[in-house]
Parts: sequence; structure tokens; C-alpha cells
Amino acid sequence: MVATTTSLRRKIGSAGDLQAVVRAMKAQAAASVGQYEKSVAALGDYARTVELGLTACFRQSQPADAEPHPHVPGAGGEVSAVVFGSDQGLVGRFNDVVIDFALEALAALPGKPQVWAIGDRVRARLSDAGVALLGQFAVPGSVQAITPLVGQILVQAEARERPGQKTELHLFYNRPTSGSAYAPVRQRLLPLDEAWLRGLAERPWPTRMLPQVMGAGTATVRALIREYLFVSLFRACAESLASENASRLAAMDRADRNIDELIEKMRGTFHRLRQSGIDEELFEVIAGFDALSEA
Repeated sequence: MVATTTSLRRKIGSAGDLQAVVRAMKAQAAASVGQYEKSVAALGDYARTVELGLTACFRQSQPADAEPHPHVPGAGGEVSAVVFGSDQGLVGRFNDVVIDFALEALAALPGKPQVWAIGDRVRARLSDAGVALLGQFAVPGSVQAITPLVGQILVQAEARERPGQKTELHLFYNRPTSGSAYAPVRQRLLPLDEAWLRGLAERPWPTRMLPQVMGAGTATVRALIREYLFVSLFRACAESLASENASRLAAMDRADRNIDELIEKMRGTFHRLRQSGIDEELFEVIAGFDALSEA
């Protein structure tokens, strides 16, 4: 009896310690979701500024004449992709969802796409699926760490460019939807969408003060396109991190409720066993008193 109640008391204490860790992880995930969502919202203003700059450039020339990117349609082009996942677990099906989505989309692309994996969990799954990997990057641990990661991806992507060769670059990541929900999305960064470029050229300027592009037009457009690529990669990474932490928050919330139920169940068993032990001792005392009274 003593060993049983002692064992239950130890288990209840261990479960309480585990619950404290889970709640700390919940608080951290909730705070992380907030900072990444704010970074995405703040990035929207900068993205609009970049688009206004491109609009100003394309208003002075036709998109076909001002095509800034060196990639032109041609045979033998390379297809590459960036898949955002996680380095850590406790995120539910976060990695499985984006990887399954990416594998299905990559299979439909021409040739044999090569992938940059963001996160060790993604790299392992893609490698097991036979996908050719260009490299792996660690998942940023904060908003400040996203910029260096994006810079590294852009540098490696530019190093693969070949004059006169068509190059495609796709992004695969999870985007938050509502609450702790998320959905996998795909974005093609390169080559630039022609309809999008024409739309920028035809977009009306928001004020009566018409802009004027200084310096060489092509160099300015190239710089703005690079900023557009930076913004797109930054947004994809931030939204992926927000989804990851939302998924972790939901997983920790479920774990917290399960531990609560387990602790309540063990406490109920502990109290029943303890009461049973007390009743047994009382019966022994009463039996002993009766035996002494009869003697």
C-alpha cells in the first residue's frame, strides 16, 4: 500500500514538472507567433514601396523593353526550389503537410528540380524521397535572423544563373490561415510573371506628383527586382515560422490538456488508495479494540 501511494505521488510530481515545461513552451510559441505576424504586416509597407518603384520604372518603358532579369526562355533551363520546414519537432504535421505538397508539385515540374531545404526535418524527408538537394539552411530563431538567411539564398541562387538560360525558382511553405490553422502554398519567383509586370506598368500613380527615375533605368529596375525577391523570400520565411509556432502552440495546448486529465486521474486514484489505507487501519484498530473488550 505504501509503495503504491508513494509511486503515485512521484508520478504526479513528474507530470506536474512536465506540465510546467509544456506551459513554458506554449508561452514561448505564442510570443513567437506574434513577432512573426507583426514582421509580415510591417513588410507589407516595404513591399508596396518596391512595387511603386517598379511602377515608376515601367511607366517610362514597355515591360518587354525593360525586362530586367537576365533569365530568358530557352531549352535546358534549371528548376530549383526552396522548401521551408522546421529544425525541431513538437509541431504536429507541420513538416509532413508542406513536404507532401512540395513533392507533388515538384513531380509535375520539368526536368529534375533541385531543392534548398530550410530545416533538418525537411532535408531528411526530401532526401528519403530521392530529391536532389542543393544545400540546407538552419531555421532562423528570430525575426532578426531571417535577413541573413534570405541573403544566403539569394547569393546561392544568383551563383547558379547562366546567361541565356531559363531558370525557375519556386517557394514552398506553410501560410497561416486562422487561429492555429495553416495551409501549404507555392510561389514562383522566377521567371517573373509577365502579367504582373504589365499590371505594374499600367497601374495608375497614386498622386498627381509623377515620379522620375534617376540614373540608368535597367540598373534601377534590377535593383528593385532584387528587393522584390528579398521581400518574397522574407515573407515566405516569416509566414512559415508563424505557422510552425502556431502548430507548436496547438500541440502544446493539447499536451497541456492531456497532462491535466492524467494528473486528475492519478490524483483520484491516489485519494482512493489513501482512503482505502485509512479505512483498513481503522478497521484494524476497531477489531483490536473489540478483541480486547471481549477478553
